[in-house]
This record gives sequence, C-alpha cells and structure tokens, in this order.
Amino acid sequence: MNNNFYAIIMAGGVGSRFWPVSRNDMPKQFLDILGIGKTFLQMTVDRFAKIVPRENILIVTAAKYKELIERQLPGINPENVLYEPYKRNTAPCIAYATYKLISRNPKATVVVSPSDHYIADEGLFIDTVAAVMKYAENTDELFTIGIKPTSPNVNYGYIQANKKKAFEYEGHKAYAVKTFTEKPDAELAKVFIDSGEFLWNSGIFIWNLKTIKDELESCLPKVASMFAAGEGIYYTDAEPAFINKVYEDSTSISIDYGVMEKTRKAHVFEGLFGWSDLGTWQSLYEQVPKRNADKNAVQAQHTILTKVGGSIIYEGDSRKLVVVKGLQDYMVIDTNDALMICPRDDAAVKEILVDLAVKDKESYL
Repeated sequence: MNNNFYAIIMAGGVGSRFWPVSRNDMPKQFLDILGIGKTFLQMTVDRFAKIVPRENILIVTAAKYKELIERQLPGINPENVLYEPYKRNTAPCIAYATYKLISRNPKATVVVSPSDHYIADEGLFIDTVAAVMKYAENTDELFTIGIKPTSPNVNYGYIQANKKKAFEYEGHKAYAVKTFTEKPDAELAKVFIDSGEFLWNSGIFIWNLKTIKDELESCLPKVASMFAAGEGIYYTDAEPAFINKVYEDSTSISIDYGVMEKTRKAHVFEGLFGWSDLGTWQSLYEQVPKRNADKNAVQAQHTILTKVGGSIIYEGDSRKLVVVKGLQDYMVIDTNDALMICPRDDAAVKEILVDLAVKDKESYL
C-alpha cells in the first residue's frame, strides 16, 4: 500500500431518519442495522483498510461519541480520532482533518467519505477509489465519485457531468463538473435522469492535501485561516481548546456549497459499484434481501406474518415475538422504548420526527 494514502471518515451525523433505532446518543453509524455483526462505521473502516494502511485512517466525529468510538474501534490510534465540539457541517470537518494531517504528512492524498454507506460490489469500489487516489496524487484537481443513477431519487444530490470534457483512467470514466444540485424535487429529478448528464452525489471526495488546502484558502478563506492557525498546536495538549474556539467561531457550511460549487477544479469519476447512502428506512428496504415472495424485509428472530407484504419488520430485542397481520407497504420498527408503525414512506418518518419535537417527546429523539 502507498504510505501517503489516507482515509478521512466523517462519523458525526445523527441519522435521524432511521428513528426510532437511530438516536442522538446512538446514531446509525454505530448500529448494526443490517444485522451482519458489524456496524456501519466498522464496515467502512474495514473497507478503507483495503485501500490505505489502517494506521492512516482518521475518524472525525462528535465529542460525545468518544466512548462509542473507543468501544467499536479498539485498535485505533487515539491521535487518529478528531473530535468536533459542535456541528458545523462538512467543510469545517474536512478543514480540521486537512490541516491536522498537513502537520503530519503534507504529501498525503486522501479519500474523504461518510461512515454509513452501503456498497454492493466492494471489490469494484476498492478498485475505483484506489485508481482515483493514484490519479489524484500528482494532479492539481478535486475529485468526487458520482453514482450512475437507477431512479429519479429525490433524497440525493446530483452532479451534472460535462460529457464534452471526459477522460478515462485505468478503465474508470471521469468528467469535468458542470453543476451541483442539492436534492431536487421529483419533476426536476426526472429531467436530470432523462438527460443522461447527471450522477448521484455520493459525498465521497478524493484529492491531495496541497490542492484541497489551496481551494479551501481560495473558496473559504475565513474557515481555512482559522484551522491553519493550528500549525504547531495539532498533536499537542493544546489542540482540544484550540479546536473548541475555532468551532465556536466557524460558520456551518458543506464542502459542496463552500468549495465544490465554487472551484474550477471539480471533476467526477463515475461509480458503478452499487451504492446507497442508506439514509432512510425506504433506502434500506430497497437494498436488503427480501425474505419471501411477499417482499418483506425482516430483521427479527421470531415472527408470525399473515397477509403482510412489501413491509419492513425490525425488532431490536431478539427474544420478542412479532405478530403482524394485514399490512401492506408498512414499517413496524420496535425498540426497547419505542414502537413505530407507519406507512413505508420517508415523509411519514419526517412527520413523526416533527411530532416528537412539538409534542414534548424530544427525550425519545
């Protein structure tokens, strides 16, 4: 493996749309929602350990998840875990990791990824990311991976590829980026799909440190200058207090809005490895194997399902018997302190989350 290759895994999100399983104190990246014996975070770390040296994997997460990180990744170097004191979206998160890593290895090339994605073909994913990192190592450009869309999904951002400015590297197609669009409505998403010019935005980025440093300084100078001031402070006892002050003063902005939409150096490689951000119960339903011809997605030890079809049955307590009769396209999600029964629809969960907030049930979030 290339010792200058690093992975930065963003693991600070809440994953509220997986309520009631995902909670503020135990978000989905720390859960084994797929029922395979590993959490999303553990799977992500293991996946990138096949691309970069394991000691070169950095985790950026919320300070309150320190114990979860230590429990789920017991072998990780404490210096490789960056704790954010406040939520400030992905640009400050990436800036923190960038400037800290510069003080360690300014020649690094990094892949930045969320911690909770589903990858169908891991071998092709590894081949794709490794090839893009190899290309980016000596290239003054910023790269993202766009997913060839299979439907006009309104839960994803979209990247418009400039098909007239295309190239290929080790069998992987890439394009200059025309535009980024965040979560269009259904009508616009269909227009995107029909045009053949758009890819889903995976939120996976690849670049060398010099290039992203230059673009942060050009596109987000205030954010860049605050984190750059940490030179000589990173990897010392003074780092936590410094970062706390920086995050207090930092704006909240995504790397998409802050850099990728402004830069002239954005390119997108096409990802064909089968991907989902698994952001909702509906997206989970679409990816997991169905139990039988009734097309139910079931994660429960003991069930009696009668005239149930197209539904998600999830039971957090393996000892409990789940009996369901006469439901079509529903979700039955049971945890030790909450039971959700509603249509298998992303909008239904959004409404429930609003109800919890306004009806004084925030303790369940």
